[in-house]
Amino acid sequence: MSQSDPSAPAAIVPPAPRHEGPLELRQLIEWLAQDRVISPAEAQRTIARCAQAASRQPPLVRLANVAMTRESDGKPLDLELLTQWLAERAGLAYLRIDPLKVDVGKVADTMSAAYAERHKVLPVQVGPAEVVVATAEPFLTDWIAEVERQSRRTVRRVVANPGDIQRYTAEFFALAKSVRAAQKSGGNAGGASFEQLVELGKSNRPLDANDQSVVQVVDWLWQYAFDQRASDIHLEPRREQGVIRFRIDGVLHPAYQMPMGVMNAMVARIKLLGRMDVVEKRRPRCRRTSAP
Repeated sequence: MSQSDPSAPAAIVPPAPRHEGPLELRQLIEWLAQDRVISPAEAQRTIARCAQAASRQPPLVRLANVAMTRESDGKPLDLELLTQWLAERAGLAYLRIDPLKVDVGKVADTMSAAYAERHKVLPVQVGPAEVVVATAEPFLTDWIAEVERQSRRTVRRVVANPGDIQRYTAEFFALAKSVRAAQKSGGNAGGASFEQLVELGKSNRPLDANDQSVVQVVDWLWQYAFDQRASDIHLEPRREQGVIRFRIDGVLHPAYQMPMGVMNAMVARIKLLGRMDVVEKRRPRCRRTSAP
């Protein structure tokens, strides 16, 4: 089962089984047994075990936590393997979301965060005629017509694991909101002291237009770079849009594009964190700061 590239042409896939509505735990277990992914005995044990306690977790996440094993080779069925199986079951392509390949600004323009959370979907690529949308509920399709009408693009669905969709929905829309707020306010971080900036950066409050948006964007930059195991962060000014790139395993990868007003404010904040001269722009400077 291979990973899908959202930029590749849609592959011919078998028709999806006749099923409508949200995923149900017992139905998933029965399908796993029908497809000989798990043995009938494993299916019965899993049904009995899951019946002992209720859970608000998505069914696929819950199944990943009960330590089932694949019948063919005894390999543990983790969330990624279960998602790959579900994609094949539904007749859709599977995608492991790579945040470095997602244009966060376009994602946020396609639908609202509330809409994405309600339908458990996340746009991952927006083209001139097509929007690729990751879903954890492949048999819920009532949202497709509305997205196609609003975006004026054809929707192509891919299946991604519900944990990634939940995580990146929160991150992508929060980042886009913060960048917009910073741009609206002129991208000015203000005259906050070093200590105030650090303390504000430690807060886990939801992003809001009244927050120090630039501070939040820079904190996202640190966390994002740590998550991607980047060795270098490049902030590259351009005429209209600044480019952020991460060096990962020796290769530079585009991470995000920022309006130049926001990028200038980000650079000023980074200088403050490193206790550098904010006014000096010509000479190379080298300082260190600790992560919160």
